[in-house]
Amino acid sequence: MRRCDKCLKKSALKPWLKEQWVIAPKANAEFVWHMEDVLEVYQRPVDPNRPLVCLDEASRELHDHSREPLPLRPSQPVRQDYEYVRNGTCNVFMLSEPLIGERHVFVRERRTRIDFAQVIKTLVDELHPTAERIVLVMDQLNTHNPASLYEAFPPEEARRLTDKLEIHYTPKHGSWLNMAEIELSVLSHQCLKRRLPNQETLAAEVSAWQNERNASKARISWQFTTKDARIKLRHLYPSPET
Repeated sequence: MRRCDKCLKKSALKPWLKEQWVIAPKANAEFVWHMEDVLEVYQRPVDPNRPLVCLDEASRELHDHSREPLPLRPSQPVRQDYEYVRNGTCNVFMLSEPLIGERHVFVRERRTRIDFAQVIKTLVDELHPTAERIVLVMDQLNTHNPASLYEAFPPEEARRLTDKLEIHYTPKHGSWLNMAEIELSVLSHQCLKRRLPNQETLAAEVSAWQNERNASKARISWQFTTKDARIKLRHLYPSPET
């Protein structure tokens, strides 16, 4: 097992440890509601007619070498100058299907509502064209809502795409509940921890990573349940009035 896969297993077994410092320290009914909703979705069995898809995204800086690196030599690794050239940024969209061990990654120049809508259209029409509904888990980023579809497409098309989605939002400050975030972390550690000069190079590297990981059917062993949440995160639960 590779080191990053061990880290993945650890974060999947104990997701409440990640980002816990940003969770509200007092009772938060809204957080609890969204959390239990997502955790219930994760307990559903695999259903080809209602595939589970987790969506997340991340910005990536593009860096090129300011000087040519010194090549690999016997007993000496590749060496590069600490200075680099900034070539702007691009955005990585992750569609993770954790129950079947697949993921689809899209590299786009920006992260606008239009970009999000295009990813959703690809999800509906190309990845799951025969599904009755697509169960979509994502965070509450301002672009992550059906309104983005109406900005990108005619209303009839936007409505058609929206009707194919069953959306479940992770709570604010609870992005660790989104399994696509785990996949983005794995992508970063396995593929992106080096200088990539442009969007084309980044897309090629990400595609190779995606194909290899899909071929291995790498899955996320998610074991955190509502029962666990009510014990380990009980400080977030309001006390019902009696």
